[in-house]
Amino acid sequence: MLLNGSEIVIECLKEQGVDTVFGYPGGAILNLYDALYKHKDEIKHVLTSHEQGASHAADGYARSTGRVGVCFATSGPGATNLVTGIATAHMDSVPMIAITCNVTVPLLGKDSFQEIDIHGITMPITKHNFIVKDVEELADTIRRAFEIAQTGRPGPVLIDIPKDVTAKEAEYYRVDPLPIGRVKKDITPEAIDKAIKLIKSSKKPYIFVGGGATISESHDELAKFVELMDAPVCDTLMGKGAYDGTKDNYTGMLGMHGTKTSNFGVSECDLLIAIGTRFSDRVLGNPAKFASKAKILQFDVDPAEVNKNIVVTHEVIGDIKEILDRINPKLEQQSHPAWMSRIKDLMCQYPAKINPTGLSGPFVIEETYRQTKGDAIITTEVGQHQMWAAQYYKYSRPRQLLTSGGLGTMGYGLGACIGAKTANPDKICINFAGDGCFRMNMNEMATASREKLPIIEIIINNHVLGMVRQWQTLFYDHRYSATVLDDGVDFVKLAEAMGATGLRATTQEEFAEALSTALKSDKPVLIDCIIDCDDKVWPMVAPGAPISDCFDDTDKK
Repeated sequence: MLLNGSEIVIECLKEQGVDTVFGYPGGAILNLYDALYKHKDEIKHVLTSHEQGASHAADGYARSTGRVGVCFATSGPGATNLVTGIATAHMDSVPMIAITCNVTVPLLGKDSFQEIDIHGITMPITKHNFIVKDVEELADTIRRAFEIAQTGRPGPVLIDIPKDVTAKEAEYYRVDPLPIGRVKKDITPEAIDKAIKLIKSSKKPYIFVGGGATISESHDELAKFVELMDAPVCDTLMGKGAYDGTKDNYTGMLGMHGTKTSNFGVSECDLLIAIGTRFSDRVLGNPAKFASKAKILQFDVDPAEVNKNIVVTHEVIGDIKEILDRINPKLEQQSHPAWMSRIKDLMCQYPAKINPTGLSGPFVIEETYRQTKGDAIITTEVGQHQMWAAQYYKYSRPRQLLTSGGLGTMGYGLGACIGAKTANPDKICINFAGDGCFRMNMNEMATASREKLPIIEIIINNHVLGMVRQWQTLFYDHRYSATVLDDGVDFVKLAEAMGATGLRATTQEEFAEALSTALKSDKPVLIDCIIDCDDKVWPMVAPGAPISDCFDDTDKK
């Protein structure tokens, strides 16, 4: 059938099973929004308060479902406002399609009104990107973009469409998408056999799980592998929930704010099995001293991540689910009673601690876990509250914690929470924020109100930039340069002005009551939790130090 470019875009989105788009209209993208209006019963559009909010919402939609998130923006500043969200998705391997519209083809490259080379700008922060100057190529380009976003290691793809291309006509024929195949061509019998040989020779193995295990949907295969291994399990921030965090052999996060058990245990192990993790600097500490007693076995879909940050003994390249599917049937039951006893002793010696009196970040997280029975989808901003959310909420399933791990994007969580709630209307969706982060994109509370999304925004408010202040205290001799935020902004009144319910808590009892109220609400609720400005995230590893030098407040005393 003969359709214009805008109608072709909508039909291609329907082909791909897209049911929701997040965005903000403008002049260059008007044709596309006009076509979307005619299909509003098939594709829901969520109008965010800012394009960055749209990109984070698409990201949250994708992370919480495993499906591709989609966002729209107009040309110029509309497109550039997506950049931070695209970069966030790129760093954390999130499948996302960003569709922007530009000035007409004759005006490209002439510094026209609201023209920007978004194709060039986003080249380093996308898995791939396109500018479509011929309407005849539009449908195939969109299909290719969805395929790229989902194949192998996922990532964001940008499609820039000049306005005249959205108006021109071309023949459209529906094409049903082919299944996305798993990467397995390099999973050879020899690679599997060598991995099993390393495993069998180990007396003190440790399993280290990253976000790749979640992306591959290998939750069940990983659980079986861990059972066969008889080994402790730690994870990255992105790996939360890939292995059940309520299990007795789960020791918590590894790295800068990882548990002492994980940091000390990995430093003692003789084999570290890294599953879908890229060994970021926040995990390694000092790379020369990381897991220095261990051989390292790495499973990863992306060969570029092997020997990039740490040299490994052996690797198996491919989809994590496929790798574990091949190893598990060949792996005999392992037994490491002495090693497991040692890890249990470490866990007893270094338990997570919460101040029994006064309102604190850890108490807020743990009380939230208790009242939600561990079943909420948690999003976070970036900073102290993010680390507390990783430490004190137990994630028992994948896609339960949505957080900006690689880029560390302040302002990510609220948009992501909107995206997650839109995709999962029957789930409790809670965003943890610091007061500094909330200021970044707090306008999205208006989006939640307009969309009637009963999300819960919990601000852990210390009136400072908490994580930066923590570093200034520990490493900059208490020079608090530009980190004090005690300027009298009333977040409760602000929430009410945006159509949400605002509550404040200054004690443990007040927070428990406020959260109970929020969980019963049918509208967005903000809880402003006032904590001490010098509360810190413990344990900690100083930048560049080995993870075995993990310390907390008792060590400093």
